Amino acid sequence: MKDVLRRMWRDDEGQDVAEYALMLAVILVVVIGAVRLIGTNASNIFNAASGQLTTP
Repeated sequence: MKDVLRRMWRDDEGQDVAEYALMLAVILVVVIGAVRLIGTNASNIFNAASGQLTTP
């Protein structure tokens, strides 16, 4: 049992995949947050511009 645990402790082949998955998740969260923030701000700017154009 100790040998199996030692082998599992030293075996780091799957570690790279986990790191890439974690990095991808963080990048996705940042991108989704940026798109939502930019989308809301862009909508507000376009609404303000349209209000300026239609008001005499």
